[in-house]
Amino acid sequence: MNSCFAIRYRWAIIILTAVIVVASIVPITRIKINPDMESYFPDKMESKRNSDKIEMVFGDQEQIVIILETDDVLKTSTLTRIKDLSDHFKEISGFSNVRSIYDITSIKGENGEITSCSLIAYPPTTDSEIEKLRNDIKSNENIYGSIISKDFRYTVIILNTKDKTSDKEYIGLIKETLNLLPGRENIYINGVPFLRSEASEKIGNDIILLLPIGLIIMMLFLWISFRDTIGVLLPFSVVIFSIVFSMALIPLLGWKLSIIGVLIPIMMIAIANNYGVHFISRYQELCSAKPDSSIAEIVKECLKFLLKPVIFCGLTTIAGVLGLVLHILTPASQMGVVVSIGIAFALLLSITYVPSLLSVLKKKNEYKSFNSKRKGALFSVLRDTSRLVTSKPHRVIFIFLAFLFLSAAGILWVKIAPDSNRILPGDHSYNKSINIADKYLGGSKIINVLVEGDIKDPVLLRKIENMERELEQISFVGSVTSVNTIIKEISKAMNNPEDSLYNRIPDTREAVSQYLELYNMNGNPEELENFTDFDYTKALIRIQFKANTIGEINLILKKIDEAKTNSEMTILTGGYCLVEKNMSETIVSGQYYSLIFAVTAIFILLTVIFGSIVAGVMGTIPLLYAVLVTFGLMGWIGMELNIVTALISSISIGLGVDFTIHLFWRLKKELSAGMEYHEAILTSVTTTGRGIAINALSVMIGFSVLFFSEFPLIRSFAFLIILSLLLCLICALILIPSLCIIIKPEFLKKDKT
Repeated sequence: MNSCFAIRYRWAIIILTAVIVVASIVPITRIKINPDMESYFPDKMESKRNSDKIEMVFGDQEQIVIILETDDVLKTSTLTRIKDLSDHFKEISGFSNVRSIYDITSIKGENGEITSCSLIAYPPTTDSEIEKLRNDIKSNENIYGSIISKDFRYTVIILNTKDKTSDKEYIGLIKETLNLLPGRENIYINGVPFLRSEASEKIGNDIILLLPIGLIIMMLFLWISFRDTIGVLLPFSVVIFSIVFSMALIPLLGWKLSIIGVLIPIMMIAIANNYGVHFISRYQELCSAKPDSSIAEIVKECLKFLLKPVIFCGLTTIAGVLGLVLHILTPASQMGVVVSIGIAFALLLSITYVPSLLSVLKKKNEYKSFNSKRKGALFSVLRDTSRLVTSKPHRVIFIFLAFLFLSAAGILWVKIAPDSNRILPGDHSYNKSINIADKYLGGSKIINVLVEGDIKDPVLLRKIENMERELEQISFVGSVTSVNTIIKEISKAMNNPEDSLYNRIPDTREAVSQYLELYNMNGNPEELENFTDFDYTKALIRIQFKANTIGEINLILKKIDEAKTNSEMTILTGGYCLVEKNMSETIVSGQYYSLIFAVTAIFILLTVIFGSIVAGVMGTIPLLYAVLVTFGLMGWIGMELNIVTALISSISIGLGVDFTIHLFWRLKKELSAGMEYHEAILTSVTTTGRGIAINALSVMIGFSVLFFSEFPLIRSFAFLIILSLLLCLICALILIPSLCIIIKPEFLKKDKT
């Protein structure tokens, strides 16, 4: 690009920029939010396919769980409220099934016949009735410890939804019902529809809150850095324009805004001003050094000096962020595309719009930051840093290596988040209900096992029974329920406790058929439909449990696989918790793919830019250093790898490489002018180092706004990305100059740029 292009066509560039930005506002109004994390993964995922197959047979398994807490749930007032709530929910067409203590049946047998009646038909009114009900519940293993906690402080109402498209409406109906039928009980809600509804609301809240805070913080930082209206407004306008352009891409590409998508506008705040910051910093430096030059001459010289390094920095940043495109998470891949295009737009504005607008403004010659009498605190820090590097480079490298080995050892303790429970704050009703379910109600997780075959065959039923017994031996499994549960209850009703057939599966297919036929005629056929299909060729086993690690979930799956292998049963396993498990495990592979792509792409670009493999190797050292130390510290402090924190490496690599490129570029200029390495490093670190430091700090401050997010994992991302960028900055200004002093790489002495 001709360095005079931005001046020659300045008004055309300014007008075209305005037109593009205004046109981008229209699509933004059509942005939709997608909080459904299950949809973030490809349909080919095995757990998703299996869950879909199970739902085709037994219906949608999504549930909304309402937990009621009081000192004794068997109080008349509490039981009355539960009945009123259950009856009201059953009248709402959106719920396919409603289950509470009033929907638990008791099977009784008399004269070869069985009858099914509700465990509780109406709220007890006397102490004796309450105690009788308490004893009945304790003797019913189907509800004791699952529907009602063993300390009788908690009970649940379980609602099955018919579809997944109106979460907000469902939650609205639930809250409306709870307000319509008030009580003194504490209410907690969980379930995937509730999680999606709350996440959707918080995504919108985050955008509304974080964007203005980020812009205000960025404006204040630019003012503190440059103390000049031009130095604030030009980079700031690039930020605004880039955000508008980037967000417009989401609906234009037919995508929706996800939880991860909250990062997009904040990333643009942090990144889009980078190139303009370097331009303003160089502009101020030249205005102070050459007071007699015209504004056009200053702008031309800025472009001549910065055009190549700024373009190269933009390309390497785009290459790093594009690593996200290979991520298995659909929103992460989409963010990689959107942010990369947004960065390219910001880069284009910085080398066209910024110099064009600057060339029509009045030139200012005096800048205190470059006044010989008042260099400022940043200059002093950079000067002392450069002196340390040039005087003790070997000691500097030793300290960096020692810190690397000590920090990176923590990678051995990095944990992968097993579920999405930490998406919402710990004190949120959703997480409180999860904790209650795990501690008192058998667990918050469900694995559904579909068994195919002749469900009336006692041989198959006993194979299922053996698997159930193995699963029940696991300490964190709360309950295992299947058609066997109903058959055994029938056997209790039909036989005396001393009989051999009591509480066991019959020996013949005919006897099993008779049991099931009696239950369909006189029992609760709807309950049976939850565990077997109409022609008895498929059965469902529901495993309720709690798990804090992927290893615990794997132990359950191992038991299921062993049963499948030993008994040769045809089995499918599904459930939302398995989708979450797959999601967590693929985070690691997605992290590897993104990291390898980003590092390789940047290595190739640096090698091409500076014409040296050594440049490629040295340029990637700060990036790998920052990644290893960051993930190591995650292990030491106990931070989990989740769907958001897993994005750190590609983003920090894309941003952190800019610091090293600008330093290399200035070193080449100074060395080609005849300086020795010591002098060139002193000059580069104290001059270009200022722009690098301001650039790095502006990016970190841009990301700091994420600390105000309603999502804990977004706040964790903010901490880690700032830490990673700080490490990249320290490496660029201390480690790389130390290596240059010792190695004296030839590519810095070649003046081909």
